[in-house]
Amino acid sequence: MQKSVMSQVQTGRQYAKKWPMRQELAPLFAEFKVIKATELAITVMPILAMLTVFMQVNYLGSEFFPQAITIALFFLSLPLQGLLWLGKRAETRLEPAMFNWYTELHSKMKAHGYQSQLTTEKPRYSDLAQLLKDMFEKMDKAFTKEHF
Repeated sequence: MQKSVMSQVQTGRQYAKKWPMRQELAPLFAEFKVIKATELAITVMPILAMLTVFMQVNYLGSEFFPQAITIALFFLSLPLQGLLWLGKRAETRLEPAMFNWYTELHSKMKAHGYQSQLTTEKPRYSDLAQLLKDMFEKMDKAFTKEHF
């Protein structure tokens, strides 16, 4: 089923909020870098887009307005590209090796008192993000150090 662009962007924003931003996960998953870059782009790119239009029109003249708008739209699209990637990633099913790690981690957490249902039927990266978030928030530091 194909999702609309806006719903995928919204899913990406929710996934970015759900993903635990921990240094231990940075070498294992691309999410850490993509979320950081997207957050930076959300902050910086609108300012850079306005500055680009102002500088080009001010110094080169109004005949360069179409080029200035094109460059500004490109800068404004960069945060959207990050959110679209995150939205797609959130809905991507875990590959077999990651699924095995997901179930193993869940069973170890359950043995230490974790109370939650395992999504066994085709879990997605959003399910993994929730499990990892719960692990860092609800499990003790000895447990997390053992796994990372």
